[in-house]
Amino acid sequence: MSGMTIDVLVHAGGTATRQQVTVNRLVIAGWTGRDPVARDKHIAELEALGIPRPATTPIYYEVAARRLTTSDAIEVSGADSSGEVEFVLVKAGGRLLLGVGSDHTDRKVETYNITVSKQICDKPVAPELWLVDDVLAHWDQLVLRAYATIGGERVLYQEGALSGMLAPADLIARRYGEAGLPEGTAMFGGTFAAKGGIRPADRFAYELVDPVLNRSIRHGYAIEQRVIAG
Repeated sequence: MSGMTIDVLVHAGGTATRQQVTVNRLVIAGWTGRDPVARDKHIAELEALGIPRPATTPIYYEVAARRLTTSDAIEVSGADSSGEVEFVLVKAGGRLLLGVGSDHTDRKVETYNITVSKQICDKPVAPELWLVDDVLAHWDQLVLRAYATIGGERVLYQEGALSGMLAPADLIARRYGEAGLPEGTAMFGGTFAAKGGIRPADRFAYELVDPVLNRSIRHGYAIEQRVIAG
């Protein structure tokens, strides 16, 4: 299986070390909200774009690991894609790590095949990870936030605490059972509804904030549109 190796800064127990992490499998978890009202709001948001309801909640999409990137720019086909901030779980070296990324998705393709829509866009991730054990005691207080630059204006696009999402143990167990997240696997953990609705942007910035340990992981990327010739 062809994987993806990324250089990351790993924070564990108060120590930060530069490491290379290899991801052999990428899983995008969807509809992971604990609150059914908030979850259904996001489902309705996508339905308004012609995107069908998921077969199950949560649902897990398999994507090529090589779609992961820490680049500050991605290329997309046309003007129908957009980002989604998500927490990212990574199993590496026997440890469960936490980061943040964007499940960038082609919304036009999503109307007829969600799995394919996930596959055709790169998945930007921040080159920084935290040890999950360091944040488990205050997991629900962690905050995801995203900003979109649209027409030259930077606007708050998404925001929410992880109390609104399934906890990591539950999210992993529903896919892998007691075996846990396999070594070399990265899993995106779901997202929040977009403020003002889903729409494309010129740049997408995202962050994971820990208000208890007073730290954050921030990253962002430009979206470079390529013309669809036919």
